[in-house]
Amino acid sequence: MNGQFIDEPPNVLWAHRTTPKGATNETPFSLVYGSEAVIPAEINVPTMRIASFDESSNSEELHENLNLVEERKEMAAIKEAINKQRIASYYNKRVVSLSLQLDDLVWQKNEASRAEDTGKLGPKWEGPYKFIGISDTGEYRLASLDGKAIKRTWHVQTLKRCYI
Repeated sequence: MNGQFIDEPPNVLWAHRTTPKGATNETPFSLVYGSEAVIPAEINVPTMRIASFDESSNSEELHENLNLVEERKEMAAIKEAINKQRIASYYNKRVVSLSLQLDDLVWQKNEASRAEDTGKLGPKWEGPYKFIGISDTGEYRLASLDGKAIKRTWHVQTLKRCYI
């Protein structure tokens, strides 16, 4: 590493810090310092920001931006929460709910239990098991056909109704 560039962050970090993120549409640099960074490549190319730069009013404008940085962070947090809700609703549309009654029979995914590795030609489901209830956290409790409860709980995505 060349000694003259120790104080400067690598270009990869500049690229990350000055790229708007999808959830907030803000750059990490602007959320910390209140204004957008001027990247080294932008100095050599005449842009509107460089052309309209006024050194006399620069410190005053930077001070105003620092006063507004908290508001900018709050708006970014709101945008991120809205984005998370949109992603969650997209995911939840595709979740198939399984409504079971007590003593219904279900198959359980073999890969979820990892009871034995049967390879790619082995059975994908094991069981049947009896549904005996739902735990406080929303996981399904199962028992073997002879009524012996299984200690572990299961997520609904690892179960499939058994029609015997």
